[in-house]
Amino acid sequence: MPDAVTVVALLLVAVAATGAVLQRDPARQALVLSVLGTLLAALFTVDQAPDVGLSQLAVGSVLTPLLIMLCVRKVRRRGRTKDGTR
Repeated sequence: MPDAVTVVALLLVAVAATGAVLQRDPARQALVLSVLGTLLAALFTVDQAPDVGLSQLAVGSVLTPLLIMLCVRKVRRRGRTKDGTR
Protein backbone atom coordinates (compact mmCIF):
# COMPACT_ATOMS: atom_id res chain seq x y z
CA MET A 1 0.00 0.00 0.00
CA PRO A 2 2.77 2.55 0.63
CA ASP A 3 3.76 2.15 -3.02
CA ALA A 4 0.39 3.49 -4.15
CA VAL A 5 0.71 6.49 -1.82
CA THR A 6 4.18 7.19 -3.19
CA VAL A 7 2.94 7.03 -6.77
CA VAL A 8 0.06 9.40 -6.01
CA ALA A 9 2.44 11.82 -4.25
CA LEU A 10 4.84 11.71 -7.19
CA LEU A 11 2.03 12.42 -9.64
CA LEU A 12 0.86 15.39 -7.57
CA VAL A 13 4.43 16.72 -7.40
CA ALA A 14 4.76 16.37 -11.18
CA VAL A 15 1.49 18.23 -11.77
CA ALA A 16 2.46 21.03 -9.38
CA ALA A 17 5.93 21.37 -10.92
CA THR A 18 4.41 21.58 -14.39
CA GLY A 19 1.97 24.19 -13.15
CA ALA A 20 4.81 26.25 -11.69
CA VAL A 21 6.67 26.18 -15.00
CA LEU A 22 3.62 27.10 -17.07
CA GLN A 23 2.65 30.15 -15.01
CA ARG A 24 3.65 33.48 -16.55
CA ASP A 25 3.02 35.79 -13.59
CA PRO A 26 5.81 35.66 -10.97
CA ALA A 27 3.34 36.09 -8.10
CA ARG A 28 1.35 33.07 -9.24
CA GLN A 29 4.57 31.14 -9.75
CA ALA A 30 5.46 31.78 -6.13
CA LEU A 31 2.08 30.52 -4.95
CA VAL A 32 2.33 27.36 -7.05
CA LEU A 33 5.90 26.93 -5.80
CA SER A 34 4.56 26.99 -2.26
CA VAL A 35 2.09 24.23 -3.12
CA LEU A 36 4.92 22.29 -4.76
CA GLY A 37 7.03 22.62 -1.63
CA THR A 38 4.19 21.31 0.51
CA LEU A 39 3.68 18.35 -1.79
CA LEU A 40 7.40 17.59 -1.77
CA ALA A 41 7.37 17.69 2.04
CA ALA A 42 4.50 15.19 1.99
CA LEU A 43 6.43 12.99 -0.46
CA PHE A 44 9.51 13.02 1.76
CA THR A 45 7.37 12.13 4.77
CA VAL A 46 5.74 9.25 2.87
CA ASP A 47 9.20 8.00 1.91
CA GLN A 48 10.12 7.95 5.62
CA ALA A 49 12.36 11.00 5.67
CA PRO A 50 10.46 13.27 8.09
CA ASP A 51 13.50 15.44 8.89
CA VAL A 52 13.96 16.28 5.21
CA GLY A 53 10.20 16.82 4.95
CA LEU A 54 10.25 19.34 7.78
CA SER A 55 13.17 21.19 6.22
CA GLN A 56 11.38 21.25 2.87
CA LEU A 57 8.23 22.52 4.54
CA ALA A 58 10.10 25.40 6.16
CA VAL A 59 12.27 26.39 3.22
CA GLY A 60 10.39 25.28 0.11
CA SER A 61 6.87 26.04 1.23
CA VAL A 62 7.35 29.23 3.22
CA LEU A 63 10.70 30.94 2.93
CA THR A 64 11.44 30.72 -0.81
CA PRO A 65 7.96 31.82 -2.01
CA LEU A 66 7.98 34.62 0.57
CA LEU A 67 11.31 35.94 -0.71
CA ILE A 68 10.09 35.72 -4.31
CA MET A 69 6.92 37.64 -3.45
CA LEU A 70 8.92 40.35 -1.66
CA CYS A 71 11.24 40.70 -4.66
CA VAL A 72 8.31 40.90 -7.08
CA ARG A 73 6.71 43.59 -4.93
CA LYS A 74 9.92 45.61 -4.82
CA VAL A 75 10.46 45.35 -8.58
CA ARG A 76 6.86 46.36 -9.34
CA ARG A 77 7.15 49.39 -7.04
CA ARG A 78 10.32 50.58 -8.77
CA GLY A 79 8.67 50.24 -12.18
CA ARG A 80 6.05 52.89 -11.37
CA THR A 81 6.49 56.60 -11.81
CA LYS A 82 5.34 59.26 -9.37
CA ASP A 83 1.88 59.57 -10.88
CA GLY A 84 1.21 55.83 -10.40
CA THR A 85 1.59 54.73 -14.00
CA ARG A 86 4.33 52.64 -15.50
